[in-house]
Amino acid sequence: MEGTSADGASFTVPLARWRSDFSRIFQYYLDRSTPRPGERWLGTLAVAAVYILRVYFAQGFYIVSYGLGIYVLNLLIGFLSPMVDPELEGLDGASLPTKGSDEFKPFIRRLPEFKFWYAITKAFCVAFVMTFFSIFDVPVFWPILLFYWIVLFALTMKRQILHMIKYKYIPFDIGKQSYGGKKSTGRRD
Repeated sequence: MEGTSADGASFTVPLARWRSDFSRIFQYYLDRSTPRPGERWLGTLAVAAVYILRVYFAQGFYIVSYGLGIYVLNLLIGFLSPMVDPELEGLDGASLPTKGSDEFKPFIRRLPEFKFWYAITKAFCVAFVMTFFSIFDVPVFWPILLFYWIVLFALTMKRQILHMIKYKYIPFDIGKQSYGGKKSTGRRD
């Protein structure tokens, strides 16, 4: 009996050490990618392209793609929505500023950009792995799924855009003023 517990413990320790090392290395590279959104999104586009090619050449896995599309749409809504919904906040008496004398409240997303990127990338990776298991290749007529997803996307975006117009917020930094810091006068003291 003692021999089996020692063997189990000797196998568990290297596995736990490997998992800890892998987790630390993964977190290191994840932290290094944080200030580089352009490169991160290009990597995600590459992962998405590999997934699309896999589905195209496999001629299947349309249910997986539909589920992925619904999940990405859900993430997009979280990315475009404010952290505090003005409809619910209006009940408490506070609301987004509508005139110059109101207090300024910066737009804070419900789902920050980094978490949005990470969730989408992870979703594409999971969907790619799912394409290697035939149990997920459910035969469906894919044009109906595509049409339904497009209708769902259009209706959801219409509702979101009307919400943005009603409460006067823009979830992007388009036209944001940037400050350049101190300008040198050319004199040396």
